[in-house]
Amino acid sequence: MLNPVSGGQDERATQTIAEQRDRLKSFIQKHVADRNDVEDILQDAFYELVVAYRLMKPIENAGAWLFRVVRNRITDAFRKASARGLPPDRAQLNNMPSPDDGPDTLYWRGLLREEIEDALDELPDEQREVFLAHEVEGRGFKELAAETGVSINTLLSRKRYAVLNLRRKLQDTNGRKP
Repeated sequence: MLNPVSGGQDERATQTIAEQRDRLKSFIQKHVADRNDVEDILQDAFYELVVAYRLMKPIENAGAWLFRVVRNRITDAFRKASARGLPPDRAQLNNMPSPDDGPDTLYWRGLLREEIEDALDELPDEQREVFLAHEVEGRGFKELAAETGVSINTLLSRKRYAVLNLRRKLQDTNGRKP
Protein backbone atom coordinates (compact mmCIF):
# COMPACT_ATOMS: atom_id res chain seq x y z
CA MET A 1 0.00 0.00 0.00
CA LEU A 2 1.28 3.46 -0.93
CA ASN A 3 2.20 5.94 1.72
CA PRO A 4 -0.32 8.84 1.40
CA VAL A 5 2.54 11.34 1.31
CA SER A 6 4.43 9.52 -1.45
CA GLY A 7 1.11 8.95 -3.27
CA GLY A 8 0.65 12.71 -3.55
CA GLN A 9 4.24 13.08 -4.68
CA ASP A 10 3.67 10.40 -7.33
CA GLU A 11 0.64 12.31 -8.61
CA ARG A 12 2.68 15.53 -8.90
CA ALA A 13 5.44 13.65 -10.71
CA THR A 14 2.93 12.04 -13.08
CA GLN A 15 1.35 15.40 -13.85
CA THR A 16 4.73 17.04 -14.47
CA ILE A 17 5.79 14.19 -16.75
CA ALA A 18 2.57 14.48 -18.76
CA GLU A 19 3.07 18.25 -19.12
CA GLN A 20 6.77 18.12 -20.07
CA ARG A 21 7.11 14.87 -22.05
CA ASP A 22 6.65 16.24 -25.58
CA ARG A 23 8.84 19.32 -25.05
CA LEU A 24 11.63 17.27 -23.48
CA LYS A 25 11.49 14.57 -26.15
CA SER A 26 11.62 17.18 -28.92
CA PHE A 27 14.56 18.86 -27.24
CA ILE A 28 16.47 15.59 -26.86
CA GLN A 29 15.79 14.62 -30.49
CA LYS A 30 17.47 17.84 -31.63
CA HIS A 31 20.71 16.69 -30.00
CA VAL A 32 20.63 12.89 -30.08
CA ALA A 33 20.11 10.94 -33.29
CA ASP A 34 19.54 7.44 -31.87
CA ARG A 35 15.87 6.88 -30.90
CA ASN A 36 16.83 4.42 -28.17
CA ASP A 37 19.17 6.97 -26.61
CA VAL A 38 16.41 9.59 -26.77
CA GLU A 39 14.06 7.32 -24.84
CA ASP A 40 16.78 6.32 -22.36
CA ILE A 41 17.60 9.95 -21.58
CA LEU A 42 13.92 10.83 -21.25
CA GLN A 43 13.25 7.90 -18.90
CA ASP A 44 16.34 8.70 -16.81
CA ALA A 45 15.11 12.27 -16.35
CA PHE A 46 11.64 11.12 -15.34
CA TYR A 47 13.10 8.56 -12.95
CA GLU A 48 15.18 11.27 -11.27
CA LEU A 49 12.08 13.45 -10.95
CA VAL A 50 10.12 10.67 -9.24
CA VAL A 51 13.02 9.94 -6.89
CA ALA A 52 13.39 13.64 -6.04
CA TYR A 53 9.67 13.96 -5.27
CA ARG A 54 9.70 10.82 -3.14
CA LEU A 55 12.71 12.08 -1.21
CA MET A 56 10.78 15.31 -0.66
CA LYS A 57 13.44 17.39 -2.37
CA PRO A 58 11.98 20.80 -3.14
CA ILE A 59 11.81 21.49 -6.88
CA GLU A 60 10.60 25.01 -7.57
CA ASN A 61 10.32 24.78 -11.36
CA ALA A 62 10.04 21.13 -12.38
CA GLY A 63 10.19 21.94 -16.11
CA ALA A 64 13.48 23.80 -15.81
CA TRP A 65 14.81 21.13 -13.48
CA LEU A 66 13.97 18.40 -16.01
CA PHE A 67 15.64 20.32 -18.84
CA ARG A 68 18.77 20.64 -16.71
CA VAL A 69 18.76 16.89 -16.03
CA VAL A 70 18.28 16.17 -19.75
CA ARG A 71 21.08 18.57 -20.77
CA ASN A 72 23.40 16.87 -18.28
CA ARG A 73 22.46 13.42 -19.63
CA ILE A 74 23.10 14.55 -23.22
CA THR A 75 26.47 16.00 -22.19
CA ASP A 76 27.32 12.74 -20.41
CA ALA A 77 26.40 10.75 -23.53
CA PHE A 78 28.65 12.94 -25.71
CA ARG A 79 31.53 12.58 -23.26
CA LYS A 80 31.17 8.81 -23.19
CA ALA A 81 31.09 8.68 -26.99
CA SER A 82 34.11 10.96 -27.18
CA ALA A 83 36.02 8.81 -24.67
CA ARG A 84 35.34 5.78 -26.87
CA GLY A 85 36.60 7.71 -29.91
CA LEU A 86 33.14 8.12 -31.44
CA PRO A 87 31.98 11.46 -32.80
CA PRO A 88 29.11 13.23 -31.03
CA ASP A 89 25.77 13.05 -32.84
CA ARG A 90 24.68 16.58 -33.57
CA ALA A 91 26.14 19.01 -31.06
CA GLN A 92 29.58 19.18 -32.63
CA LEU A 93 31.41 22.38 -31.93
CA ASN A 94 31.54 24.72 -34.90
CA ASN A 95 34.82 25.57 -36.59
CA MET A 96 36.59 22.43 -35.38
CA PRO A 97 39.24 21.15 -37.78
CA SER A 98 38.02 18.35 -40.02
CA PRO A 99 39.13 14.82 -39.10
CA ASP A 100 39.89 14.37 -42.81
CA ASP A 101 42.79 16.85 -42.59
CA GLY A 102 45.29 14.25 -41.39
CA PRO A 103 46.77 12.85 -38.17
CA ASP A 104 48.26 16.14 -36.95
CA THR A 105 44.94 17.90 -37.25
CA LEU A 106 43.18 14.98 -35.62
CA TYR A 107 45.58 15.22 -32.66
CA TRP A 108 44.99 18.98 -32.30
CA ARG A 109 41.25 18.50 -32.67
CA GLY A 110 41.26 16.05 -29.74
CA LEU A 111 43.44 18.37 -27.69
CA LEU A 112 41.19 21.33 -28.41
CA ARG A 113 38.07 19.34 -27.54
CA GLU A 114 39.62 18.32 -24.20
CA GLU A 115 40.64 21.92 -23.45
CA ILE A 116 37.12 23.16 -24.22
CA GLU A 117 35.47 20.45 -22.11
CA ASP A 118 37.84 21.15 -19.21
CA ALA A 119 37.21 24.89 -19.45
CA LEU A 120 33.44 24.31 -19.51
CA ASP A 121 33.68 21.99 -16.50
CA GLU A 122 35.50 24.70 -14.54
CA LEU A 123 32.74 27.27 -15.06
CA PRO A 124 30.24 27.84 -12.26
CA ASP A 125 27.09 25.77 -12.92
CA GLU A 126 24.88 28.78 -13.65
CA GLN A 127 27.32 30.16 -16.23
CA ARG A 128 27.88 26.79 -17.88
CA GLU A 129 24.16 26.06 -18.13
CA VAL A 130 23.25 29.35 -19.80
CA PHE A 131 26.29 29.20 -22.11
CA LEU A 132 25.51 25.66 -23.30
CA ALA A 133 21.79 26.35 -23.62
CA HIS A 134 22.40 29.42 -25.76
CA GLU A 135 25.49 28.50 -27.76
CA VAL A 136 25.25 24.74 -28.19
CA GLU A 137 21.49 24.17 -27.98
CA GLY A 138 20.58 27.41 -29.76
CA ARG A 139 17.95 28.40 -27.23
CA GLY A 140 16.91 32.01 -26.79
CA PHE A 141 17.22 34.04 -23.62
CA LYS A 142 13.49 34.73 -23.57
CA GLU A 143 12.78 30.98 -23.64
CA LEU A 144 15.38 30.33 -20.93
CA ALA A 145 13.98 33.10 -18.74
CA ALA A 146 10.45 31.71 -19.03
CA GLU A 147 11.66 28.21 -18.29
CA THR A 148 13.92 29.00 -15.33
CA GLY A 149 12.25 32.05 -13.81
CA VAL A 150 15.57 33.93 -14.04
CA SER A 151 15.49 37.38 -15.65
CA ILE A 152 16.88 37.87 -19.15
CA ASN A 153 19.41 40.41 -17.85
CA THR A 154 20.72 37.90 -15.32
CA LEU A 155 21.01 35.23 -18.01
CA LEU A 156 22.84 37.67 -20.30
CA SER A 157 25.20 38.55 -17.47
CA ARG A 158 25.88 34.88 -16.71
CA LYS A 159 26.64 34.18 -20.35
CA ARG A 160 28.92 37.21 -20.56
CA TYR A 161 30.91 36.00 -17.55
CA ALA A 162 31.02 32.48 -19.03
CA VAL A 163 32.47 33.84 -22.28
CA LEU A 164 35.03 35.94 -20.41
CA ASN A 165 36.05 32.97 -18.25
CA LEU A 166 36.28 30.66 -21.27
CA ARG A 167 38.39 33.18 -23.19
CA ARG A 168 40.76 33.50 -20.27
CA LYS A 169 41.03 29.73 -19.76
CA LEU A 170 41.44 28.96 -23.45
CA GLN A 171 43.84 31.79 -24.23
CA ASP A 172 46.87 29.48 -23.84
CA THR A 173 45.37 26.92 -26.24
CA ASN A 174 45.17 29.49 -29.03
CA GLY A 175 48.87 29.69 -29.73
CA ARG A 176 49.79 26.07 -29.03
CA LYS A 177 49.40 24.58 -32.50
CA PRO A 178 52.71 24.74 -34.41
